[in-house]
Amino acid sequence: MFYADLHVHSRYSRATSRDCDLEHLAIWAAKKGISVVGTGDFTHPGWFEELQSKLVPAEPGLFRLAPSIEDVAARTADVASPMPVRFMLQVEVSTIYKKNGRTRKVHHVVYAPEIEHARRVAQALARIGNLAADGRPILGLDSRDLLEIVLDSGDGCFLIPAHVWTPWFAVLGSQSGFDSVDDCYGDLAHEVFALETGLSSDPAMNWRVSALDRFTLVSNSDAHSPSKLGREACVFNTEVDYFAMRRALETREGYGGTVEFFPEEGKYHFDGHRKCGVCLPPEETRRLDGLCPACGKPLTLGVMYRVSELADRPERPLVPPRGAPPFRNMIPLEEILAEVLRAGPQTQTVQRRYEELLARLGPELVILDAVPLEDIARAGSSLLAEAIGRMRRGQVIRRPGFDGEYGAISLFTQEERRRHTLMGLLFAGPADSERCPAPEEQPPETTNRTGVPEASQGLSQQPLAAPALGLRE
Repeated sequence: MFYADLHVHSRYSRATSRDCDLEHLAIWAAKKGISVVGTGDFTHPGWFEELQSKLVPAEPGLFRLAPSIEDVAARTADVASPMPVRFMLQVEVSTIYKKNGRTRKVHHVVYAPEIEHARRVAQALARIGNLAADGRPILGLDSRDLLEIVLDSGDGCFLIPAHVWTPWFAVLGSQSGFDSVDDCYGDLAHEVFALETGLSSDPAMNWRVSALDRFTLVSNSDAHSPSKLGREACVFNTEVDYFAMRRALETREGYGGTVEFFPEEGKYHFDGHRKCGVCLPPEETRRLDGLCPACGKPLTLGVMYRVSELADRPERPLVPPRGAPPFRNMIPLEEILAEVLRAGPQTQTVQRRYEELLARLGPELVILDAVPLEDIARAGSSLLAEAIGRMRRGQVIRRPGFDGEYGAISLFTQEERRRHTLMGLLFAGPADSERCPAPEEQPPETTNRTGVPEASQGLSQQPLAAPALGLRE
């Protein structure tokens, strides 16, 4: 079993970190426990040159850093039981065009198994727009025609619609999308076999729409900085091989599902107006006819609202479609440490503890998903083990994101914070002045976003199995 994060960006994309180079992506993939990571941005001329100069072929359809670079990256990661990191050629493409009287803005993730195939995709798209302007090119091209270009570029190339519910830039988005995948890709829709859920939705939300049952649901980080790798990821039970992974996405054989944000943390989960500080669930938005109660203008409709528009299954009880892979919601380890230590995620206090845990226990995703809680208590603290245990059980407090504002997921109530004690252990560290305001106090929940207990949805209550890292089960 291994994790893969197949949607990232390089430093050539807008609003990305200068550290989004291959070396730092490899370092952070090792820290996170990601075995296969997307390259991002292969259509950008400058990045394509770097891919050619720094990557060498590895397993079928995959690449690795050149040995001299790979050795330095592996030593820099400083993680217990590191695993090799492989790269998959990948780019996100934004298409903006008019169709059926509406302007459509749809994002897609494109994959290729060979440098020559990636070159053909780039050459075809260069005839349509300026690929040097942005690592994520913006092109006046119908989504169906982009898919045709990808399919014609070589055997094994494929396309996945990106973050399919995002209001402004997605195939099912409320502002510029379609009501079905078939409407978007037309006569080639049968060539689309997977959809990316995005940070603001998880599989349970997608299961409400029966038209999506035929698609494998994937999750990726869409990282704009290397440290954000793995906040969402796919799980494979195949060989580390491009074609085996592609086949698993097509057939679901060998596909182990996803690890996900709690969808409320995504920045388009609920409806609202960021400037007005208004955040509303779909039922309240409908009561207000979609208008902001503060300014009277139309609200930005979030993912939950859009799902409810297209849903033909009730929110509860909700049963997974036949053959649906499992998923688990997680919280990034830095965020958990920030809450336990009452310090900002990027403070030295949190970063030092983060690196210590990786050096002792292994990569982040393995710590979150599989390391026994007693081992976490010994390496960190009983309080940290309690926090991760609550996350694994879904016992969290949710404050939904809206209109571009990230939400917050908490593990302890305000009363627990006020007492500065839990199970007889004191919180340590300064007051957390860097995190967003605490959510309203409420009992921690043990359900997923839909309010249905996980056990009733047929989801495993056990963590996904750990990779072979020498860790005790």
